[in-house]
Amino acid sequence: MIYWYVERKATCIYSQLKNCSSSEVAAMIEGVLRHCTEMTVTKQYVDSHGQSEVAFAFCRLLGFDLLPRLKAIHSQKLYRIENGKNDEFANLQPVLTRGIDWKLIRQQYQQMVKYATALRLGTAETEAILRRFTRLNIKHLTYRALAELGKAIKTIFLCRYLDSMELRREIHEGLNVIENWNGANNFIFYGRSGEFATNSREDQETAMLALHLLQISPVYINTLMIQRVLNEPEWQGKLQAEDLRALTPLVYTHVTPYGQFRLDMKKRIEIESLIETT
Repeated sequence: MIYWYVERKATCIYSQLKNCSSSEVAAMIEGVLRHCTEMTVTKQYVDSHGQSEVAFAFCRLLGFDLLPRLKAIHSQKLYRIENGKNDEFANLQPVLTRGIDWKLIRQQYQQMVKYATALRLGTAETEAILRRFTRLNIKHLTYRALAELGKAIKTIFLCRYLDSMELRREIHEGLNVIENWNGANNFIFYGRSGEFATNSREDQETAMLALHLLQISPVYINTLMIQRVLNEPEWQGKLQAEDLRALTPLVYTHVTPYGQFRLDMKKRIEIESLIETT
């Protein structure tokens, strides 16, 4: 499958071919670090499968915010700042749990920074590092420290998410761009039901990059067309801020993917001559 990295409007800045069973968290971090553009990524919107407590920790250490849309948000827990104050926040008691182990985070801080630096510099594969920090290695002190830091960052995020309608709208808007992007992919990559017709990894990557290029090209052309229209005097001042915010160059209803077939309904097709020629 292909993991796409699309900025908030329409432009795909990175694409990655991955196995269906590989970690989406690893793919998410890899794209932020390896997108090879001049863009500075400060926020990453993901669905539930693209986040975890360890992911929250690594995103914090790498300097960007992880903003997931959680499917089972009603089952999430908020961690206390410390243990021993169980009477605080009486209205939140059903969703509160134990305190964060800040001592363990301080003890393992240098190790956590070491792994985060390895991710940033590319001296180790993201998938390989995150494979070490799973629930199977619960006794690993660095994993436990990352999980504790992730619990703290995730708790802060949940409080912001529940408190701010603007943040919820921002996350939904960011993920809706991906849905539009996938719709355009299905429109362009219509052959064989949009599936790769080869088991060759090299051919799959070629198809992915070709699809990426085909997708980017209409975005660029549409941007120029929209700019030309907006520069016309009759359109200036008609669109308000809400209208401009809804504009996107990721449109394709004006594209004919199958080409054009021009038929003259007043002229008979010379089928017999065509058969004789063949």
